[in-house]
Amino acid sequence: MKYAHLLFITLLLPVTIYAQKVEILLIGVSHDYSTYPKQDFSGIYQKIKKFKPTAFFGEFLSKQDEQNIMDYWCKQDNIKRLERLKKNRDIKPDAITKTIDSLKKLAGRRPEDFRIKTDLAHAYYLNQDVANAHYQFWQVFEALQKSPNTDLENYVNKILSPGLDTTGRSMKRLKTSEYARIAFPMMQEMGITELLPMDSQEYDLNWNASWAAFDKKFNLFRKEAPVSVKDELKSSLNKINKGFEKYEEIEKTSEKVTEWLNTDEAAMISASGDFYLPEMYQLDNFPKEEMLSKIHWWVLRNNTMCANVVNGAKKAGAGKVVVIAGANHRKYMQDIFKTMPGVSVRNINELD
Repeated sequence: MKYAHLLFITLLLPVTIYAQKVEILLIGVSHDYSTYPKQDFSGIYQKIKKFKPTAFFGEFLSKQDEQNIMDYWCKQDNIKRLERLKKNRDIKPDAITKTIDSLKKLAGRRPEDFRIKTDLAHAYYLNQDVANAHYQFWQVFEALQKSPNTDLENYVNKILSPGLDTTGRSMKRLKTSEYARIAFPMMQEMGITELLPMDSQEYDLNWNASWAAFDKKFNLFRKEAPVSVKDELKSSLNKINKGFEKYEEIEKTSEKVTEWLNTDEAAMISASGDFYLPEMYQLDNFPKEEMLSKIHWWVLRNNTMCANVVNGAKKAGAGKVVVIAGANHRKYMQDIFKTMPGVSVRNINELD
């Protein structure tokens, strides 16, 4: 029963048929490595290089989804950044694609010209391609860390205003993220010039509404439950808390947090935070329907993310791809990928 809520993947959702074979190296990651001990990524780097991917996918929306989805958790943050960068330097909508193509060619000829990369990041942000805007900005930021340059820093501040981009999937968040620590260094070393998007946010409002409905009923359930149910509930919640105590201890002490995040133990602890324990669903008056609604929208998101990876790999002609996703997605996505014809998947710990 311990994986019961993960099995909804195969029960609720159809599997799309894909003709092209795709090999996936899936890495569950932290979104912020800044509070951990100094991390040793050497083993992960070696495994990625041995895998020899031709594409990387990240937890970003495609520019089409960013433009078309009316609202989700960081939509307003992205709109504010877009408006700010237009004020810094605007590019007419019908000229953005041509500008990006031109800057990409220039960057290829002059890879050490970080003003060009700054301009390219700016154009990508205006095109609402945050994944690749971040990739270019990260290269500029890394260069400034290694060789401080006041003129370049002033130019970056003028064009990108990174000091004002502090919320949502921001430039500030990027600096200590999984992309700065894992994806972008490997992409740069392997000569991969673009990060492909695979996130899905079309269900975000449904997910939040289901969460709010569950919390409302769960709080009432805790208050009104008889003593016998409260004792069982307390035992289950203590079990969840003990799991997170271990989770937090590993984050405080380990030099290889990412490897642990890709274990089934970490996946179960993480899932218990969102979905509690399956045995709790049988408690009298537990708001099971509301919990199943949460699971439904979460699985839909993960299913769409997996479909975006496989469809994106097919479009790019990429047979071997690295997928970087938040650790709480890893088990769900891995199980979904396993149901897809022509797709093979291993997480980072399964690769020799």
